[in-house]
Amino acid sequence: MRRPLVAGNWKMHGTRASVAELLDGLARQVLPADVDTAVFPSCVHIAQAVDGLGSMAVGAQDCAVESGQGAFTGEVSASQLLDAGCSMVLVGHSERRLILGDSDEQVVRKFAAAQVVGLLPMLCVGETLEQREAGETLAVVGRQLDSVIDALGVEVFARAVVAYEPVWAIGTGLTASPEQAQDVHAAIRARLAAKDAGVAGALRILYGGSVKAANAAELFGMPDIDGGLVGGASLNADEFGAICRAAGS
Repeated sequence: MRRPLVAGNWKMHGTRASVAELLDGLARQVLPADVDTAVFPSCVHIAQAVDGLGSMAVGAQDCAVESGQGAFTGEVSASQLLDAGCSMVLVGHSERRLILGDSDEQVVRKFAAAQVVGLLPMLCVGETLEQREAGETLAVVGRQLDSVIDALGVEVFARAVVAYEPVWAIGTGLTASPEQAQDVHAAIRARLAAKDAGVAGALRILYGGSVKAANAAELFGMPDIDGGLVGGASLNADEFGAICRAAGS
């Protein structure tokens, strides 16, 4: 039985004051004991989140392709994130891929760098609206998965999480129907199962794309959806708490 995970990606939001208010609100939430929870603050607020949260894990939104320290101005390595108190890191988020130019090769290197130091990488995959309308969803997602499998082997997914985030549903208010999301999640699991059924069966695959309290229970009720990577709704403690509770129901 896969243990649900609900993670909040705060993206480039927050001040010390607003983060303190959000952390206080999260501390007041009654969260289900059978659901793992995590938040991914901006890099400058990681220490504040680590200090302000109890049982909730803290992750980073990105890491450098190099796992250790070195002359890479502006970058933050996986080893530094681990030292700062992170236990997870996002790799391959669509905003990194599409806006900031992260290639499949860079995503693979970041995935590997995270695992080298003991961070849990959360590999983000997903298609644009144009790709979905062209019937390319499974091909796009498959290519993003295969870039990691081909370079590192399927067994690395025994120590990872995958988040399916259709790009057209991120921050738009649009959400894949539970059936649409389930179809892609099932295809992801089947692609991995073709190489290692045990790894595929244990892998947690999260859905991300305008997840809200109003649609969370229906999404999380699908057999291959193991929780959510929540964007804007994670900036509201009550809304995020409700989504976490939906994963426990």
